[in-house]
Amino acid sequence: MNSIDRIIQGEPNPFDTETFWSGNFWQEEQNPDLTVHSIHYEAIAEIEKLIDRIAEDNRTRTLILEGETGSGKTYLLGRIKRTLKSKAFFVYIEPFTASDYIWRHILRYTVDSLLEVPEGEKESQLVKWLQGLSEFKNRSFLDWLRGERQVFIRKLLDVYPTGIYNAQEFFGVLYDLTEPRLANLACEWLRGDDLDEESLRKLGVQNAIESEDAAQKMLANFGRIAAATQPIVLCFDQLDNIARQSDGTIDLPCLFSVNSLIHTQKLKNFLVLISIITDTWKQNAPRVQATDRDRVDSIVQLKQINLDQAEALWASRLYLLHRQIHPQPTSPIYPLTRQHLEAKFPGGKTRPRNTLILGRQLMQAAKMGSLKEAIETVPNPTPAPQLVTEDTGLLAAFKLVWLRKFNQTQQRVTRIRQYATPELIQMLAEAMSAVRSIQIQPRLLPSRTYASYSFSYQLPGQSDRIAIVWTEDLNMVKLYNLLKACEEAIEAKLCQKLQLIRSEGIGTPANQGYKLYQKLFTDSPHERLEPDVTSVCYLVTYHTLVNDALSGELAIGEHTPNLPQLEALVRDAQVLKNCLLLRKLGIFDWETLMIDPEVQELNWTAVEEFITSRAIDQQCIAVQRLVQEAIAQFPHLEAEQIRQRIQHLCESQTQIKILDPQVSWEEQIVYSIE
Repeated sequence: MNSIDRIIQGEPNPFDTETFWSGNFWQEEQNPDLTVHSIHYEAIAEIEKLIDRIAEDNRTRTLILEGETGSGKTYLLGRIKRTLKSKAFFVYIEPFTASDYIWRHILRYTVDSLLEVPEGEKESQLVKWLQGLSEFKNRSFLDWLRGERQVFIRKLLDVYPTGIYNAQEFFGVLYDLTEPRLANLACEWLRGDDLDEESLRKLGVQNAIESEDAAQKMLANFGRIAAATQPIVLCFDQLDNIARQSDGTIDLPCLFSVNSLIHTQKLKNFLVLISIITDTWKQNAPRVQATDRDRVDSIVQLKQINLDQAEALWASRLYLLHRQIHPQPTSPIYPLTRQHLEAKFPGGKTRPRNTLILGRQLMQAAKMGSLKEAIETVPNPTPAPQLVTEDTGLLAAFKLVWLRKFNQTQQRVTRIRQYATPELIQMLAEAMSAVRSIQIQPRLLPSRTYASYSFSYQLPGQSDRIAIVWTEDLNMVKLYNLLKACEEAIEAKLCQKLQLIRSEGIGTPANQGYKLYQKLFTDSPHERLEPDVTSVCYLVTYHTLVNDALSGELAIGEHTPNLPQLEALVRDAQVLKNCLLLRKLGIFDWETLMIDPEVQELNWTAVEEFITSRAIDQQCIAVQRLVQEAIAQFPHLEAEQIRQRIQHLCESQTQIKILDPQVSWEEQIVYSIE
């Protein structure tokens, strides 16, 4: 066996769907070495042209990025953000979950994205935005940071005497962004978080941004000042999971109505970039008013790629293997061939994702071929490798995708209030539907203000309707108003049991909200549940997969599961079993041992599951590589601990084995025998 075949046998499949990109481009880091620049370069050129025009005349424009599933829309957004970061600020807007909350949703994600640091940069987009203010272009950034707050505000008022909403407070909060002790509070206020009276006093503001009108005007402030810096690109993606209308269709008219308002209210310096699946656009475009469709300046359609581009895409992935040996194979796509592409895509055209999935299938076959060849050279009898069943392979691949997504989520979600209540309630409803087949009735509360804070459901075989209300608002008046809406729902018999989810406090006995809370939840069937950050991480992780599935972007192994198939995978893999909030809600119809988060690092279950799933997913992989990947997932463990656990698993179970236990562990291969 030559050296490249040994590499193929022991290394992970370079076409693993775990490495496919989807979702928020601030959360998925792209490897520029895997980019084929000829793919979709026309789309990038068109978008760059629009950004340049906005920089010249400050007039907002709208572009629709349209393409079939698997055409690379979401990846392209990340690529544009990476390559055009010197020309614009980029904002990724997650699917909005409540149409009556859309402006506040856009504002929240605008501020969150501006806080991100682009690749290769040392400062966030927000700092660069502040540095570009015309009054300070010729001065040191530190000079005006050292100035007094009122001097700062007065100078900006001189530069922007009109056109800034709530200018005194807005400029004051911008100054507070530069004060370490107030920076977090300032960000929370700008993104529209509900703050208590003490926090508002520290910032020198009277009220939180708590209305759609205020959020729209605050967004206009960002655009107005961006004239002195760079345009802001608002990227709307994965629209198949946005809020729905009463007939069940996605509320695309709401988004395009917002876009029209951005134009008619003359919000400046924005590029509104709407990424949408071709079929979704065709089905929903007639529901969008003609006047709103007319506000679109340009439509860019992503074309299929040709076989030269497909071959280049393969070569970019296989180079990671080829560079490990010398001399390198004569073909940049060995062990794959051009004939494989021509046979699979006889029309000479394909989509990027289809190309990558085909590459994965062929590489899995190459790995199996090299493994069988190696087994023939082993002196002692060794169990023959077997291709895993489709269901087993899919489940193993899903567990790996889940673990990667969950780890990413835990790294960035550090508090519950990172998400607005309408998002939290939607994510909870999605997770509950996945765990158990139940019908969710959204927007239970009769109050329009708080309807998106609630939903209700019935468990199978039970007549009682249970209501769930979630609020993390800090303002005690808002808490009282929400509890009043809960009382009205109970009196109207809209539910027989109400479960209030809240991690924040209830106030003091002197508060009206506290008194109403005691009335509703003392000696009654209603109860309060306190969520934890880890539970929110479970909900967020599943929500990202739902977004991917509904947008046709979820790739698991060689499959692209839809939402019902994703829900089945979640139940089979039991990945939500340790979500404490779901357990408190009592919706599981099965029991399983929950890992105590405080002693999780001592529990080997997750480690063993990762090792087994990874070996099954790969068919064969070097022990040394498997140890490295396990350490990346479980950094509290040592290499020797993991190696011993691999050996234990191979000796005690029938799913995976070591090819030749007699060689040094650095040369050993783990393979699946299922």
